Amino acid sequence: MPALRAGRYNLKDPRLDAADKLVEAKKKTYAQVTVLPEEEMVAAESVLTTKDGLLELIFKDHEFIETRLGRDPSEVEKGALEKLRSRLEADHTVFSAGLGREERQALSIHSFSTNKPIVVAAPEELAEPDPLLRRAFQESGYICFLTVGGKENRAWPIRRGMTAWEAAGTIHTDMQKGFIRAEVISYADFSEAGGEVQAKRNGKQRLEIKDYVMQDFDVVDFRFNK
Repeated sequence: MPALRAGRYNLKDPRLDAADKLVEAKKKTYAQVTVLPEEEMVAAESVLTTKDGLLELIFKDHEFIETRLGRDPSEVEKGALEKLRSRLEADHTVFSAGLGREERQALSIHSFSTNKPIVVAAPEELAEPDPLLRRAFQESGYICFLTVGGKENRAWPIRRGMTAWEAAGTIHTDMQKGFIRAEVISYADFSEAGGEVQAKRNGKQRLEIKDYVMQDFDVVDFRFNK
């Protein structure tokens, strides 16, 4: 990806920019993502590439499968490999192959190049990396939640599907240990009302317990025993 060098990048989301205009705080802090060099791709959670790059990765996995099939694998592994070969020949990835538990277990010792989310960048996206990074972040299974006011307006990255209790721990372990509740305003309600105070006045703040599943850009205030 010539437009993106390896390193840390701010995830510049316009929703945080808008929130920063609605709620006064000393600073604004974006979530961050790390772009790894190609030689460290195995450690990446997703792969950001071009259409030609994707085809190269698919071809690499196809070659490995052909080699492995020539080495008399077990029947379960052979069946899984043949299933993958068929998917790859249709330009699909290992990640999207829909393998069963037994098949995944049989292939667990192998490291396939396409066995993770693949984000294919269109040529025009390479000139403006911010939207591309946001898309890669989302397709890698992440969302953000917001805390606003006081010291900072901040976007916190979490895995999609995390509970309020787990999200509290990304701020501080004490919040998780002493968790009482999460006071939540959806971003849509926050934006429509014109800020946190107005949303509360409109009755848009909800009190959620530990197992509440966080939604993208929820505006949250965690209450906890110190």
